Amino acid sequence: MQAIECLDSHTGGEPTRVVLSGFPDFSGVALPEVVNRLRLHHDRYRKATVCEPRGNDVLVGALLLAPRDAGSIASVVFFNNVGYLGMCGHGTIGLVATLAHLGRIAPGCFAIDTPVGTVQVQLRADGSVSIDNVASYRHRADVELEVAGLGRVVGDIAWGGNWFFLCHAPATAVRVEDAAELTRWALLIRQALVAQGVTGRDGAPIDHIELTGPAHRAAHHGRNFVLCPGGAYDRSPCGTGTSAKLACLAADGSLAPGQVWLQESVLGSVFQGSYRIVDAQLIPTITGQAFVSGKTTLLLDPADPFCWGLD
Repeated sequence: MQAIECLDSHTGGEPTRVVLSGFPDFSGVALPEVVNRLRLHHDRYRKATVCEPRGNDVLVGALLLAPRDAGSIASVVFFNNVGYLGMCGHGTIGLVATLAHLGRIAPGCFAIDTPVGTVQVQLRADGSVSIDNVASYRHRADVELEVAGLGRVVGDIAWGGNWFFLCHAPATAVRVEDAAELTRWALLIRQALVAQGVTGRDGAPIDHIELTGPAHRAAHHGRNFVLCPGGAYDRSPCGTGTSAKLACLAADGSLAPGQVWLQESVLGSVFQGSYRIVDAQLIPTITGQAFVSGKTTLLLDPADPFCWGLD
Protein backbone atom coordinates (compact mmCIF):
# COMPACT_ATOMS: atom_id res chain seq x y z
CA MET A 1 0.00 0.00 0.00
CA GLN A 2 1.47 3.36 -1.06
CA ALA A 3 1.27 6.48 1.10
CA ILE A 4 1.27 10.21 0.34
CA GLU A 5 2.35 12.38 3.28
CA CYS A 6 0.76 15.82 3.46
CA LEU A 7 0.30 18.86 5.68
CA ASP A 8 -2.95 20.79 5.37
CA SER A 9 -3.50 24.50 5.97
CA HIS A 10 -5.97 27.22 5.07
CA THR A 11 -5.39 30.81 3.97
CA GLY A 12 -8.37 33.04 4.62
CA GLY A 13 -10.56 29.93 4.57
CA GLU A 14 -9.10 28.48 1.34
CA PRO A 15 -7.39 25.10 1.91
CA THR A 16 -3.96 24.00 0.72
CA ARG A 17 -2.61 20.44 0.91
CA VAL A 18 1.19 20.40 0.72
CA VAL A 19 2.56 17.06 -0.50
CA LEU A 20 5.74 16.18 1.37
CA SER A 21 6.38 12.72 -0.10
CA GLY A 22 4.78 9.90 -2.06
CA PHE A 23 4.77 11.36 -5.59
CA PRO A 24 7.16 10.20 -8.34
CA ASP A 25 10.75 11.44 -8.15
CA PHE A 26 11.32 14.64 -10.16
CA SER A 27 14.84 15.42 -8.97
CA GLY A 28 16.60 17.81 -11.33
CA VAL A 29 13.59 18.21 -13.65
CA ALA A 30 12.64 21.78 -14.62
CA LEU A 31 9.26 22.77 -13.20
CA PRO A 32 7.43 23.20 -16.54
CA GLU A 33 8.56 19.68 -17.44
CA VAL A 34 7.43 18.41 -14.02
CA VAL A 35 3.96 19.75 -14.82
CA ASN A 36 4.10 18.14 -18.26
CA ARG A 37 5.12 14.74 -16.85
CA LEU A 38 2.46 14.89 -14.16
CA ARG A 39 -0.22 15.78 -16.69
CA LEU A 40 0.76 13.13 -19.24
CA HIS A 41 2.04 10.25 -17.11
CA HIS A 42 1.21 10.67 -13.41
CA ASP A 43 -2.05 12.59 -13.24
CA ARG A 44 -3.59 9.97 -10.98
CA TYR A 45 -1.46 11.30 -8.11
CA ARG A 46 -3.19 14.67 -8.46
CA LYS A 47 -6.60 13.03 -8.42
CA ALA A 48 -5.74 10.82 -5.45
CA THR A 49 -4.59 13.84 -3.45
CA VAL A 50 -7.24 16.51 -4.03
CA CYS A 51 -10.27 14.81 -5.61
CA GLU A 52 -12.92 12.78 -3.84
CA PRO A 53 -12.97 10.54 -1.87
CA ARG A 54 -9.93 12.02 -0.06
CA GLY A 55 -10.33 15.63 -1.16
CA ASN A 56 -12.92 18.02 -2.56
CA ASP A 57 -13.40 20.60 -5.31
CA VAL A 58 -12.08 23.48 -3.17
CA LEU A 59 -8.80 21.87 -2.14
CA VAL A 60 -5.58 23.01 -3.83
CA GLY A 61 -2.56 20.73 -3.79
CA ALA A 62 1.05 21.90 -3.62
CA LEU A 63 3.82 19.45 -4.49
CA LEU A 64 6.86 20.54 -2.48
CA LEU A 65 10.13 19.97 -4.34
CA ALA A 66 13.78 20.90 -3.95
CA PRO A 67 14.71 24.37 -5.25
CA ARG A 68 15.47 24.74 -8.94
CA ASP A 69 17.25 28.11 -8.81
CA ALA A 70 20.31 28.99 -6.75
CA GLY A 71 19.24 30.98 -3.73
CA SER A 72 15.70 29.55 -3.54
CA ILE A 73 14.58 27.51 -0.54
CA ALA A 74 12.06 25.30 -2.36
CA SER A 75 10.04 24.85 -5.52
CA VAL A 76 6.39 23.98 -5.87
CA VAL A 77 3.81 22.77 -8.39
CA PHE A 78 0.19 23.68 -7.65
CA PHE A 79 -2.79 21.61 -8.78
CA ASN A 80 -6.53 21.34 -8.18
CA ASN A 81 -9.50 19.15 -9.01
CA VAL A 82 -9.18 19.62 -12.78
CA GLY A 83 -5.51 20.27 -13.50
CA TYR A 84 -2.42 22.36 -12.80
CA LEU A 85 -1.97 26.02 -11.86
CA GLY A 86 0.87 28.27 -12.92
CA MET A 87 0.89 30.07 -9.59
CA CYS A 88 -1.31 30.17 -6.49
CA GLY A 89 -1.15 33.05 -4.04
CA HIS A 90 -3.08 31.53 -1.16
CA GLY A 91 -1.22 28.26 -1.74
CA THR A 92 2.16 29.99 -1.53
CA ILE A 93 1.15 31.58 1.77
CA GLY A 94 0.04 28.12 2.94
CA LEU A 95 3.32 26.62 1.78
CA VAL A 96 5.34 29.19 3.75
CA ALA A 97 3.26 28.50 6.88
CA THR A 98 3.87 24.78 6.36
CA LEU A 99 7.64 25.23 6.01
CA ALA A 100 7.63 27.27 9.22
CA HIS A 101 5.59 24.59 11.00
CA LEU A 102 8.15 21.99 9.90
CA GLY A 103 10.96 24.12 11.29
CA ARG A 104 12.57 24.55 7.88
CA ILE A 105 12.38 28.36 7.95
CA ALA A 106 12.20 31.14 10.54
CA PRO A 107 10.97 34.71 9.97
CA GLY A 108 12.87 36.24 7.09
CA CYS A 109 12.89 36.64 3.30
CA PHE A 110 13.07 33.72 0.88
CA ALA A 111 12.65 32.75 -2.78
CA ILE A 112 10.35 29.96 -4.01
CA ASP A 113 10.35 28.62 -7.56
CA THR A 114 7.05 28.08 -9.40
CA PRO A 115 6.34 26.93 -12.98
CA VAL A 116 5.73 30.57 -14.04
CA GLY A 117 8.73 32.08 -12.26
CA THR A 118 10.46 32.59 -8.94
CA VAL A 119 8.56 34.53 -6.29
CA GLN A 120 9.97 36.30 -3.26
CA VAL A 121 8.26 35.74 0.10
CA GLN A 122 8.63 37.21 3.57
CA LEU A 123 7.58 35.42 6.75
CA ARG A 124 7.01 37.80 9.66
CA ALA A 125 7.20 37.06 13.37
CA ASP A 126 3.39 37.34 13.68
CA GLY A 127 2.94 34.56 11.10
CA SER A 128 1.79 36.80 8.26
CA VAL A 129 3.34 36.21 4.83
CA SER A 130 4.02 38.65 2.00
CA ILE A 131 4.51 37.42 -1.56
CA ASP A 132 6.17 39.40 -4.34
CA ASN A 133 4.24 37.73 -7.12
CA VAL A 134 5.22 37.29 -10.75
CA ALA A 135 4.95 40.36 -12.98
CA SER A 136 1.27 41.11 -13.60
CA TYR A 137 -0.48 43.18 -16.23
CA ARG A 138 -3.78 44.04 -17.85
CA HIS A 139 -3.96 42.47 -21.27
CA ARG A 140 -7.20 44.08 -22.50
CA ALA A 141 -9.59 46.65 -21.03
CA ASP A 142 -13.35 47.05 -21.44
CA VAL A 143 -13.93 43.77 -23.25
CA GLU A 144 -17.61 43.40 -24.17
CA LEU A 145 -19.36 40.04 -23.97
CA GLU A 146 -22.90 38.99 -24.70
CA VAL A 147 -23.72 36.55 -21.93
CA ALA A 148 -26.80 34.34 -22.04
CA GLY A 149 -29.14 35.31 -19.23
CA LEU A 150 -27.05 38.34 -18.26
CA GLY A 151 -26.90 40.43 -21.42
CA ARG A 152 -23.96 42.74 -22.05
CA VAL A 153 -21.04 42.30 -19.65
CA VAL A 154 -17.93 44.50 -19.78
CA GLY A 155 -14.68 43.50 -18.08
CA ASP A 156 -10.90 43.40 -18.19
CA ILE A 157 -8.55 40.55 -19.02
CA ALA A 158 -5.49 40.43 -16.77
CA TRP A 159 -2.60 38.16 -15.80
CA GLY A 160 -1.63 37.70 -12.15
CA GLY A 161 -0.02 34.26 -12.42
CA ASN A 162 -3.25 32.88 -13.90
CA TRP A 163 -5.60 34.42 -16.49
CA PHE A 164 -8.60 36.38 -15.20
CA PHE A 165 -11.67 38.07 -16.59
CA LEU A 166 -12.62 40.77 -14.06
CA CYS A 167 -16.00 42.49 -14.05
CA HIS A 168 -18.55 43.90 -11.64
CA ALA A 169 -20.91 41.39 -10.05
CA PRO A 170 -24.06 41.69 -12.19
CA ALA A 171 -26.85 42.42 -9.73
CA THR A 172 -26.04 41.66 -6.12
CA ALA A 173 -23.61 42.41 -3.36
CA VAL A 174 -20.76 39.92 -3.18
CA ARG A 175 -22.01 37.82 -0.28
CA VAL A 176 -21.37 34.21 0.62
CA GLU A 177 -25.14 33.77 0.96
CA ASP A 178 -25.31 34.36 -2.81
CA ALA A 179 -22.48 31.99 -3.69
CA ALA A 180 -24.70 29.72 -5.79
CA GLU A 181 -25.95 32.63 -7.91
CA LEU A 182 -22.48 34.16 -8.19
CA THR A 183 -21.17 30.77 -9.32
CA ARG A 184 -23.90 30.52 -11.95
CA TRP A 185 -23.08 33.98 -13.31
CA ALA A 186 -19.35 33.31 -13.38
CA LEU A 187 -19.88 30.03 -15.24
CA LEU A 188 -22.05 31.82 -17.82
CA ILE A 189 -19.33 34.42 -18.32
CA ARG A 190 -16.65 31.76 -18.73
CA GLN A 191 -18.81 29.93 -21.27
CA ALA A 192 -19.28 33.19 -23.18
CA LEU A 193 -15.52 33.79 -23.26
CA VAL A 194 -15.01 30.38 -24.86
CA ALA A 195 -17.93 30.73 -27.28
CA GLN A 196 -16.80 34.17 -28.44
CA GLY A 197 -13.13 33.23 -28.71
CA VAL A 198 -11.92 35.68 -26.07
CA THR A 199 -8.56 34.62 -24.63
CA GLY A 200 -5.49 35.82 -22.81
CA ARG A 201 -2.19 36.48 -24.55
CA ASP A 202 -1.21 34.01 -27.28
CA GLY A 203 -4.64 32.36 -27.14
CA ALA A 204 -4.32 31.27 -23.51
CA PRO A 205 -7.68 30.20 -22.03
CA ILE A 206 -9.14 32.46 -19.35
CA ASP A 207 -9.99 29.98 -16.62
CA HIS A 208 -10.59 32.31 -13.64
CA ILE A 209 -13.57 34.67 -13.38
CA GLU A 210 -13.40 37.49 -10.81
CA LEU A 211 -16.65 39.26 -9.91
CA THR A 212 -16.04 42.45 -7.96
CA GLY A 213 -18.09 44.65 -5.69
CA PRO A 214 -17.81 47.17 -2.87
CA ALA A 215 -16.11 46.24 0.39
CA HIS A 216 -18.35 45.40 3.32
CA ARG A 217 -16.08 47.14 5.84
CA ALA A 218 -15.38 50.86 5.59
CA ALA A 219 -11.63 50.45 6.09
CA HIS A 220 -11.34 48.12 3.07
CA HIS A 221 -11.40 48.85 -0.65
CA GLY A 222 -13.16 46.02 -2.49
CA ARG A 223 -14.63 42.53 -2.32
CA ASN A 224 -14.37 39.72 -4.84
CA PHE A 225 -15.81 36.38 -5.79
CA VAL A 226 -13.35 34.27 -7.79
CA LEU A 227 -14.48 31.19 -9.68
CA CYS A 228 -11.60 28.73 -10.06
CA PRO A 229 -11.07 26.44 -13.07
CA GLY A 230 -12.73 23.42 -11.45
CA GLY A 231 -15.99 25.24 -10.72
CA ALA A 232 -15.37 25.92 -7.00
CA TYR A 233 -15.07 29.45 -5.67
CA ASP A 234 -12.06 30.79 -3.80
CA ARG A 235 -12.73 31.26 -0.10
CA SER A 236 -9.75 33.61 0.15
CA PRO A 237 -9.44 36.92 -1.73
CA CYS A 238 -7.26 34.98 -4.25
CA GLY A 239 -3.61 35.99 -4.45
CA THR A 240 -3.31 35.82 -8.24
CA GLY A 241 -6.77 37.42 -8.58
CA THR A 242 -5.77 40.28 -6.29
CA SER A 243 -2.59 40.66 -8.35
CA ALA A 244 -4.69 40.90 -11.51
CA LYS A 245 -6.93 43.47 -9.81
CA LEU A 246 -3.91 45.58 -8.83
CA ALA A 247 -2.71 45.49 -12.44
CA CYS A 248 -6.08 46.79 -13.64
CA LEU A 249 -6.21 49.52 -10.98
CA ALA A 250 -2.69 50.61 -11.91
CA ALA A 251 -3.55 50.66 -15.62
CA ASP A 252 -6.56 52.88 -14.84
CA GLY A 253 -4.44 55.24 -12.76
CA SER A 254 -6.58 54.43 -9.72
CA LEU A 255 -3.79 53.01 -7.52
CA ALA A 256 -0.28 54.40 -7.19
CA PRO A 257 2.86 52.34 -6.55
CA GLY A 258 3.11 51.51 -2.85
CA GLN A 259 -0.52 52.45 -2.16
CA VAL A 260 -2.35 49.74 -0.17
CA TRP A 261 -5.45 47.95 -1.46
CA LEU A 262 -7.35 45.85 1.09
CA GLN A 263 -9.17 43.10 -0.76
CA GLU A 264 -12.01 41.17 0.90
CA SER A 265 -13.02 37.68 -0.16
CA VAL A 266 -16.61 36.54 -0.42
CA LEU A 267 -16.17 35.23 3.15
CA GLY A 268 -14.76 38.54 4.40
CA SER A 269 -11.15 37.36 4.83
CA VAL A 270 -8.64 39.99 3.70
CA PHE A 271 -5.45 40.24 1.68
CA GLN A 272 -3.37 43.40 1.67
CA GLY A 273 -2.11 44.27 -1.79
CA SER A 274 0.25 46.84 -3.26
CA TYR A 275 2.68 47.00 -6.16
CA ARG A 276 5.94 48.47 -7.33
CA ILE A 277 7.38 48.96 -10.80
CA VAL A 278 10.61 47.11 -11.56
CA ASP A 279 12.18 47.34 -15.03
CA ALA A 280 8.84 48.63 -16.41
CA GLN A 281 6.97 45.63 -14.96
CA LEU A 282 4.32 45.68 -12.25
CA ILE A 283 5.30 43.45 -9.31
CA PRO A 284 2.41 42.89 -6.87
CA THR A 285 2.94 42.22 -3.18
CA ILE A 286 0.18 40.22 -1.46
CA THR A 287 0.04 39.78 2.31
CA GLY A 288 -2.08 37.27 4.23
CA GLN A 289 -1.84 34.56 6.84
CA ALA A 290 -2.29 30.79 6.81
CA PHE A 291 -2.85 28.33 9.62
CA VAL A 292 -1.72 24.70 9.58
CA SER A 293 -4.82 22.59 10.17
CA GLY A 294 -3.86 18.94 9.83
CA LYS A 295 -1.29 16.24 9.18
CA THR A 296 -2.56 13.74 6.65
CA THR A 297 -1.33 10.36 5.44
CA LEU A 298 -3.22 9.33 2.32
CA LEU A 299 -3.24 5.56 1.82
CA LEU A 300 -3.43 4.11 -1.69
CA ASP A 301 -4.91 0.62 -1.50
CA PRO A 302 -4.70 -1.17 -4.88
CA ALA A 303 -7.84 -3.12 -3.97
CA ASP A 304 -9.83 0.13 -3.68
CA PRO A 305 -11.76 0.80 -6.91
CA PHE A 306 -11.53 4.55 -6.17
CA CYS A 307 -7.93 4.45 -5.01
CA TRP A 308 -6.85 7.05 -7.55
CA GLY A 309 -9.72 9.46 -6.99
CA LEU A 310 -12.95 10.36 -8.72
CA ASP A 311 -12.94 12.53 -11.86
